[in-house]
Amino acid sequence: MTEFKPLPLLAGAITFSEAVDDETDVLRKLSYPEKRLDFYQFLHTHASDIETIVSHHLGVSRDTCRVPWVDEWVHGSFNVCIPVYVHGRKSIAIRFPLPYKIGESTHQGNAEEKLRCEVATYAWMQAHCPSVPIPRLWGFCFPGKPSFTTLDRAPLLSRLCWYIHRSICWIFGKPTASSYVVHPHRQKLSSGYMVMDYVANGRMLSAAWHVVDNDINKRRALYQGISRIMLGMAQVPFRQIGSLTIDDCGVVSLANRPLGLHLHQLENEEISTGIPRNLTYASTDTYLLDRLACHDNRLRYQPNSITDQADGASQMSTLTIMRALMPHFTLKERRHGPFVLMLTDLHSSNIFVDDDGHVTCVIDLEWACALPGEMLQPPYWLTNRAIDEITDDNLAEYAERHKEFISVFRVEEEACGSTTSYAEMMSKNWELGGSWYFTAIDSLNGLYNLFLQHIQPRYGPEAVQGWKEFERSVTPYWTPGTTKFINQKIQEREHYLQRLREVFQRASSTEP
Repeated sequence: MTEFKPLPLLAGAITFSEAVDDETDVLRKLSYPEKRLDFYQFLHTHASDIETIVSHHLGVSRDTCRVPWVDEWVHGSFNVCIPVYVHGRKSIAIRFPLPYKIGESTHQGNAEEKLRCEVATYAWMQAHCPSVPIPRLWGFCFPGKPSFTTLDRAPLLSRLCWYIHRSICWIFGKPTASSYVVHPHRQKLSSGYMVMDYVANGRMLSAAWHVVDNDINKRRALYQGISRIMLGMAQVPFRQIGSLTIDDCGVVSLANRPLGLHLHQLENEEISTGIPRNLTYASTDTYLLDRLACHDNRLRYQPNSITDQADGASQMSTLTIMRALMPHFTLKERRHGPFVLMLTDLHSSNIFVDDDGHVTCVIDLEWACALPGEMLQPPYWLTNRAIDEITDDNLAEYAERHKEFISVFRVEEEACGSTTSYAEMMSKNWELGGSWYFTAIDSLNGLYNLFLQHIQPRYGPEAVQGWKEFERSVTPYWTPGTTKFINQKIQEREHYLQRLREVFQRASSTEP
């Protein structure tokens, strides 16, 4: 295969051969570095506006706030976090959604949706889970809308109006507003944002992993902290599957679609999810069927989703069987709830710990969703391995850590007096394979491999030995005309690879 010079991605670089083998849309990823540069330049030119915004929400002088140079900014998967020095101390962070990572250009309003859901989760957790350590949210603004400031920093008149409005709502039995007050200000920045405390207490777990992981006492302290967060959020039941959102009056409600990161990932690649923003679910079955339909749409609309006939048959038959297996892993008695609010993106870089392994802070709440209780489970990173690396000896190691986590979780559950035994639910899920079933549904590109590695073997050697013949038999039931569809997708991939080659070739020919 002809090799060209590697091309930059947001993190690292990629060679042509790696791009060809990659299961994601690399052409789109190659556009991100330039888009990041453009967005950074936009924010940098508005540094003075950012300083004004922070001073407005904190109620301090504009002269006391300073935005540092770009090298101190933190670029995450979906946000850029800009630290702001107040009175010479790095104490505040302002977060902006990355429009080129959440589908804003093709699904206008995604940035606002993401902000509303995360802000609502912060406000809800401050009210219902005060023991969960999260940064203080000082204020926020949605694109083109008025800004909100925390009640204790709002002007006196705004606070009086808030108390009057809240009293009226309470008298008439209507939902009351959160503790954030509309507090408009003049600024030229059109992007929505969140202003919160800069986390200085502790280190990211990803940076402190080996220190914590190699000490059983610190590890148990970590598991204890995560368990308390999960249990604290699970104590308030919800009647619907969805995400919290906040309206223009500051009222929080569960009225948004369950905004897991997969929805914005797909929409960012111009792949329809078929799930409108105002859709919530009353039952587990309908929600999971729509989640599987998202996998169908990835197969249909991602240009390089199928490599050949065998690959197409494998993916289609797996999706067909995943639908058939759903009743094996869901609880009939909990089909209509109650549902549980969960942090679906609780990875090790979103958790801060002290030197003893105690959780000091949790960040990035934007993908929190109220989901079926069966989907509550220990983190996949308990052995610091990627999800597709948990096989063979690594699987045995993970099973031990999983057992250890459940043991700690069970103690915490008994201490808090939970009426539902989520520890028992998680243990049973692990034994039956439900943990892997829900993990596979959550993985846009890993579903097929997770199915083969962890779900299929549970149905005996006969399920494995005759799998290829079974694939050929089942594939036609994914959709009418599967052979024609696969042939079209193979041609589409050839066009994609040609475009990919042209991009690498053009970049190499212009090399100085």
